[in-house]
Amino acid sequence: MSDTRAVESDLARIGVDRVLCTGHGICARTLPEAIVLDEWGYPILAADAVRPADAKLAVKLCPARALFLR
Repeated sequence: MSDTRAVESDLARIGVDRVLCTGHGICARTLPEAIVLDEWGYPILAADAVRPADAKLAVKLCPARALFLR
């Protein structure tokens, strides 16, 4: 029986440049399992390891270019 859970090495790690971030919230809509917004609309990482395809999409969609892969 194989384990279908992703292991840590199969995940991409993301980061947020808080200086560049302008609070659009697209990251939280793209990665709701990993990013929540504070009361001003700025991201807080609930988890920084996510599926690589999801991480790449969130980085690509960020209008401020504040998300990055680590």
